[in-house]
Amino acid sequence: MLFKQALRRDLFNLSGAVFAVLFTVMVTTSLVRLLGRAATDRVASTDVLPLIAFASINTIPILMGLTLFITVLLVVSRAFRDSEMVVWFASGLSLTAWVRPVLEFAIPFVVLIAVVSLGVGPWANQQADELRQRFERREDVSMVSAGQFRESSQSNRVFFVESLNEERTEVRNVFVSQTDGKRLTVVASSGGRIVQEPDGNRFLVLEDGQRWDGTWGTPEYRFMMFERYGIRLPGAAPLSDVTAAKAQPTWLLLTNPNPVHLGELARRLGAPLSALIVAIAAIPLAFVNPRAGQSVNLVVALVFYLIYNNAGSVMQAWVAQDRVPFAAGLIVPHLAVAVVVAWLFWRRISLWRSLTNIVLSWVRR
Repeated sequence: MLFKQALRRDLFNLSGAVFAVLFTVMVTTSLVRLLGRAATDRVASTDVLPLIAFASINTIPILMGLTLFITVLLVVSRAFRDSEMVVWFASGLSLTAWVRPVLEFAIPFVVLIAVVSLGVGPWANQQADELRQRFERREDVSMVSAGQFRESSQSNRVFFVESLNEERTEVRNVFVSQTDGKRLTVVASSGGRIVQEPDGNRFLVLEDGQRWDGTWGTPEYRFMMFERYGIRLPGAAPLSDVTAAKAQPTWLLLTNPNPVHLGELARRLGAPLSALIVAIAAIPLAFVNPRAGQSVNLVVALVFYLIYNNAGSVMQAWVAQDRVPFAAGLIVPHLAVAVVVAWLFWRRISLWRSLTNIVLSWVRR
């Protein structure tokens, strides 16, 4: 009882600090990335905080699983380094005695990971996609600022607008440069407005302007003057199948089991399974060999975690590409790692039994 109480206290105290550090690093990285995108007008500045919140929700399964692994690894490693494990083994406790308290510590994390991965995460992805679509669906002219050169959402058109009205539907003194391969078109106009056709298409109608057409590398250009000139404003690009699958509810993936949906479902179901397995795997991986460096086990554990995580990602990608069945993609990587963890437990227990016998024989002599 004393052993379990001490272990739980160490695990819960350390897990809070580990998660706080990982979460802070993630939020800081997302903030820097999104602020950079907002500065280049690829993300609306008003959407930065909501996108950070949704990104934080989506990374909770990864952060929780990594927190479980690091916490158990550090606590058990400290017990080995401080010779506490010798006391526990001398009291008749085996290395497997750590499994039950670690499971009791990990189960709440695993449940939270499952809830976020299967329910809350897809909702956060859907909200983030809606914010991006709303930004991309704005007209090219509504993306510009008065007195600044701005690139359109399709990266083939540059706008300069001297002034806009309050509704951002009329512009004054417009300069537009458009490229289509080697074809270059330059339009200058004293003003214009946005017109929506009955079929839903939008046009920027310029008035009283000039147009130059030509080809890069040739000196020949065509010049014309116009009273009215329309430029079609393109719509937003459709979402890819992978992005759409991440934003769909789990029940919808089950009702339409195509390869892309099955790959996403394997990722969601694999998150809680991998968190539970790495928490147990950290127990034998935390073994510290007194003859080796004290950080060798941490390096081995990190390599183990990276290989496991990458193997799961590869299998999920293969499921999405219809290269392996869904059951194999979901079960094979976790089952293989579970077998390796069982072998590590057997290896560590046999090693400690041999060391204990050597110490006892030396004491008797």
